[in-house]
Amino acid sequence: MKAEVVAVGTELLLGQIVDTNSAWIGEHLALAGIDCHRQLKVGDNIDRIVAQLAESLERSDAVVVCGGLGPTQDDLTRDAIARLAGVELVRDERIETRIRAMFRARGRDMPANNLRQADVPKGATTIAQQPGTAPGLVCPIGDKVVYAMPGVPSEMKEMLAGTVIPDLRRRSGDTSVILSRVLRTWGQSESGVAEQLAGRIDSLDVSGNPTIAFLASGIEGIKVRITAKAAEALAAVRLLDDEEAQVRAVLGDLVFGLDDETMEAAVARLLADAGLTVGLVESLTGGLMASRLSLAARPFGVFGGGLVLEGAASATLLGEGYPGAGSGLPGGVLSEAGARAVADAARRALGTDVGLAVTGVGGPDEEAGHPVGTVFVGVALGEGGGSATLRLPGDRERIRGFATISAFDRLRRDLLAAAG
Repeated sequence: MKAEVVAVGTELLLGQIVDTNSAWIGEHLALAGIDCHRQLKVGDNIDRIVAQLAESLERSDAVVVCGGLGPTQDDLTRDAIARLAGVELVRDERIETRIRAMFRARGRDMPANNLRQADVPKGATTIAQQPGTAPGLVCPIGDKVVYAMPGVPSEMKEMLAGTVIPDLRRRSGDTSVILSRVLRTWGQSESGVAEQLAGRIDSLDVSGNPTIAFLASGIEGIKVRITAKAAEALAAVRLLDDEEAQVRAVLGDLVFGLDDETMEAAVARLLADAGLTVGLVESLTGGLMASRLSLAARPFGVFGGGLVLEGAASATLLGEGYPGAGSGLPGGVLSEAGARAVADAARRALGTDVGLAVTGVGGPDEEAGHPVGTVFVGVALGEGGGSATLRLPGDRERIRGFATISAFDRLRRDLLAAAG
């Protein structure tokens, strides 16, 4: 089964929107065992859309289209598919009723042009998942098929997983089960992780199942994806379990989470397991740490609060006689000792068991002799805790992101050490 992906929208060609949908679709087609040989973009012009769909169908068994299903005059995917198939658009009363109900539920009047979204190429079926006003379409054309989904990522993802992938696999005749699992790591580069796992990869190259792939994901770490294929789900899960154990044995505490688990969620879980609460003080990161942790920690009740302070305010929080005082650094906190002292002060000020503090130089200029990207992390944990000096790359925004995850990772490692 061969497929192509066509993204529709002039804004994609102009660079006004980055096409992340095609990448996501391609990844999930691959995970389902569907070969995707091309991904293409076309603007909001019906002649060019029709030409591109016809060309793609000549080469492939299926075309997955994303975008152009909105209610405005430049949303032309429905019209293009109907013209390609040589059929008319017909009003689907069930979809019309559903769209009207969505607007009533929001207490809004429905613009008349939204009813265009209830027009379906004759012979096509709508996709059962419809989180927004635009229904997705399954459009057979001869012995081939065109799938059309909205450009809104959340809507597209629900339709792809719920209908498109299962239908493609049914058409391909492949009844095997393909499952994947992602181990999330922090503290090593993509090439470094790959080098550590070289032995496992060599072994899997011989067996061919499961497989390992890597994905560098910025401040979300290096992802190691394990994919297994088997005749039934239980057998695929066993393959994943066995390989996960092998990978964890090699990578150790570089692995912080599984699948969608973020670093801050992993930290919240460890705090909950230990019956501890945490308070934050951050300057360089400007509240980013508190924002991420407050969301992840809500189910666990472990976040005691956060303070966003600059140098002088940090010095006021610390008072006199703290480690790092008199160093001549701004606020006395641009040092590991200063960050550790701020973490301890945070714990006392917020009434938590653990304190975590981050300060540093985000640019544009160096401070107190420290180059841009120098970050200090302090952890106060019982009588212990640790500190670290980081050298982070990029502009201020990237430094803030890397500092946030690196600080949580420092706390994670200290919590693991304290737990024995």
